[in-house]
Amino acid sequence: MVAINIVAKDGEAEAVADILESLIEPTMAEEGVKFFMPYRSPTDPNAFFIYELYVDEAGWDAHNKSVHFQNAVGELVEKVASRERVPFLPFVS
Repeated sequence: MVAINIVAKDGEAEAVADILESLIEPTMAEEGVKFFMPYRSPTDPNAFFIYELYVDEAGWDAHNKSVHFQNAVGELVEKVASRERVPFLPFVS
C-alpha cells in the first residue's frame, strides 16, 4: 500500500485534480494494481491524498515505470508545493 500526500501550488489545484483523475482508469487497468483512488480535502482544495494498493512490490514498480504515471509526474512536478509518497507493508498475517 502506498499513501501519497500532495499539496497543489496556489492556482494549480484544478489542474492537479484533473491530472490525478486522469490516472484512475489507466492505473486501475494495470495487472498489478488492486486499487487506486485520489481524494481531495473538503476543507483545503489544494490538499490531495492518494490511496494505492498493489498486488506486490513488482506491481508498484511496474506502475512507477508506466507511461501514464511518468507523464503525470512530469506534469505534476511544476504544479505541486509538496509531494510525499510513503509505502506501507503488512506486518501481521
